[in-house]
Amino acid sequence: MLTRRHAFGLLASTALAPAAARAEVAPPRSEIRAGLAKHFADAGTAGTFVGYKTDDYLIVASDPDRSGEGFRPASTFKIANSLIALETGVVGDPDKDVFKWDGVTRDVETWNRDHTLRSAIAASAVPVYQEIARRIGAERMQNYLDRIDYGNHAIGGGIDQFWLTGDLQIDPIQQIDFIDRLRRGALPVSTRSQDLVRDILPVTKIGDAVIRAKTGLLGAETGQPTLGWLVGWAEKGSAQTVFALNLDIREPRHVAQRMALAQQCLGDIGAI
Repeated sequence: MLTRRHAFGLLASTALAPAAARAEVAPPRSEIRAGLAKHFADAGTAGTFVGYKTDDYLIVASDPDRSGEGFRPASTFKIANSLIALETGVVGDPDKDVFKWDGVTRDVETWNRDHTLRSAIAASAVPVYQEIARRIGAERMQNYLDRIDYGNHAIGGGIDQFWLTGDLQIDPIQQIDFIDRLRRGALPVSTRSQDLVRDILPVTKIGDAVIRAKTGLLGAETGQPTLGWLVGWAEKGSAQTVFALNLDIREPRHVAQRMALAQQCLGDIGAI
């Protein structure tokens, strides 16, 4: 059994359904498939994968421990940050509102230009989202993290750093909880904001399947990444599978392997 407290049973009443709809959602079944962990070992690292097959109310995890362990969300927080930016009016239109480049040349070339919200999430432009967080401000940011029940809700460590080097943490089960509510339009924010965030999420096509997902990389700002995330959902026909993956970045190649590992795990559980 597995949840953020290592017991899937608690998830049935707390995580995968909004408060108003919990009684109408069937309790998810759960299972550990140790074979999924082999993909990380074969890649020369350690990690975890959790998938929620929504049609089957089935949660599948690679392990019973790391799947419930919290880490800083890094750039996966851009999903929530985008949502809050739209809700607060910091961004009115994800394709028209422009964040001007501050003129500071950074190692990631795609950051050194003007961005809209859509292009910023595609480029994972940290400076843009730091400016968004500053414009949102600590009071409103805290209010919305509490409202959407994101991770441990903690914003200590600086309004433009809390998800990178500060106090915010989230575990894979909590990631799935948040992403699934966004996917269903069940977060306690406007339908418009949820629709727009779903629309701007980066898309990868795999045969007849589509993966909508966001990466995250802890330590990227120092040039020494230590942990990588990939969270989102896969669509194949009418079936949808929400997933969260993280892994230790032991070698540079592991940064690029996040999507490949996710595809292997999603393939193993019949999601793509």
